[in-house]
Amino acid sequence: MKHILVQALVCLMAVTGSVAHAQQREEGNIKTEEVTYTDHGTKLHSYVAWDATKKGKRPVVVVVPEWWGNNNYAKMRARMLAGLGYIAIAADMYGDGKLADNPQQAQEYATPFYKNPDVGKQRIEAAIARVKQYKEADPTKIAAVGYCFGGSMVLNAIKLGTNLKGVVSFHGGLATAPAKKGIKGKILVCHGAADKFVPESDVTNFKKDLETNSVTYKFISYPDATHAFTNPDATENGKKFNLPIAYNETADKKSWADMMIFLKELF
Repeated sequence: MKHILVQALVCLMAVTGSVAHAQQREEGNIKTEEVTYTDHGTKLHSYVAWDATKKGKRPVVVVVPEWWGNNNYAKMRARMLAGLGYIAIAADMYGDGKLADNPQQAQEYATPFYKNPDVGKQRIEAAIARVKQYKEADPTKIAAVGYCFGGSMVLNAIKLGTNLKGVVSFHGGLATAPAKKGIKGKILVCHGAADKFVPESDVTNFKKDLETNSVTYKFISYPDATHAFTNPDATENGKKFNLPIAYNETADKKSWADMMIFLKELF
């Protein structure tokens, strides 16, 4: 329990259909839409983005946010992925569009997901089911990316058997669920070499678990990068809440480039 709470501090089963109530919006070539659906009775408010000028179906990428919730940062990443030619959904994991204002509230929201990885798996599968309803989505080509808390969630999902071609974890916690046998999806871990919230023992155990279960993975460490290194707000939040987190532009750009290569090879 202590280890779970430390992780929390830092950082389709019963899916019913949905209809988006918000109007579509366009930002240049990128069209976006707020969508509402439910998972086990919890109403989820997610955000879909795609390039309206691109014809035909395209791969799907689920974006799982940091423990702050499905905020503007996660939605920005969804738009960036749309610009690369994917259809992306920034997933509401907590329900009701809840956002955390401080680490204590974020801990409260995130802890149930760390305690029971199947809950996160179900929420990711709910997001997949919703975005697959779009005519632009290729249901045979699905990946997920996650940040901090979200990184842990996408790793749990693929290790527990969610049908994903691959996942990318950006500065995610690595004390994840044990991998099931026969996992065919691939994993990319973008890890901050100076991340004080992920002990070396977690790195070792994580790699050993994947290797024991013959999971294909790539693990990249970025020099001088701390926890939350991809988020431009991390430096301010670190000062505000006295957390050892900071934005690292070099690592941010390099990890995004590494993700682009990874996704291209997947699809």
